[in-house]
Amino acid sequence: MALTSTPQTPFGRVLTAMVTPFTADGALDLDGAQRLATHLVDAGNDGLVINGTTGESPTTSDAEKTDLVRAVLEAVGDRAHVVAGVGTNDTHHSIELARAAEQVGAHGLLVVTPYYNKPPQEGLYRHFTGIADAAGLPVMLYDIPGRSGVPINSETLVRLAEHPRIVANKDAKGDLGRASWSIARSGLAWYSGDDMLNLPLLSVGAVGFVSVVGHVVTPELRALIDAYIAGDVQKATEIHQKLLPVYTGMFRTQGVMTTKAALTLQGLPAGPLRAPMIELTSEEIEQLKIDLAAGGVQL
Repeated sequence: MALTSTPQTPFGRVLTAMVTPFTADGALDLDGAQRLATHLVDAGNDGLVINGTTGESPTTSDAEKTDLVRAVLEAVGDRAHVVAGVGTNDTHHSIELARAAEQVGAHGLLVVTPYYNKPPQEGLYRHFTGIADAAGLPVMLYDIPGRSGVPINSETLVRLAEHPRIVANKDAKGDLGRASWSIARSGLAWYSGDDMLNLPLLSVGAVGFVSVVGHVVTPELRALIDAYIAGDVQKATEIHQKLLPVYTGMFRTQGVMTTKAALTLQGLPAGPLRAPMIELTSEEIEQLKIDLAAGGVQL
């Protein structure tokens, strides 16, 4: 798969928000990260988001983040977009992470809404534009008010889209009405950040996915979006419905917990979680097996 980018799809169409593999003693597993990244790109991903929520970014150091981006670039950087998560609730710190990611060769930045401190919309605007000004990489915003506590309002998204390097939004707001208006007014490339809404968001103008379930069903996600783009909405719907047990199962609890369990079941690099994340119980693992099997995932 060649590395391709267009104004309409600046990071491709199918991306997975990759977990960060750790060794048994909890250290960063760079070899495992490279093997997992290669597996995911071979499966059909156009890109990988590194150091996002699913990558346990709250519990990795700045040096680990940089090392991880460098390792993944070495493994798949000639075949896939490597997008570095650099968002924090501290603008200055986020700028430092953005510059570090740029220095090691990241292709783009994912910048989440500042969490916990709940800035006003003008604060969000200054935060995002400050980061975009500080590095020469294309930026994907990440709007997830359920985690951050603050949405990026449509008016703010329209203002942010005027910045030449703010080119996309990962939408985990769960509001198709707001998404419709924001896509129409901003012109940003829109990526679904909520797997259950992958197909519905395509119907209102999204161009692709930043997925968690892509760890286990990338070929199906690729088939879904290819069918939709080809005009075969019935086939896309059938794939969507087949994946419903996977969508449900992977989010019965925190996504990184279920993802690492699923990868371990498949013999792929994952390793333990860092506190406060914890491993699934034996009962939760059995339920995950049932959910994945119902969606056609081979374990």
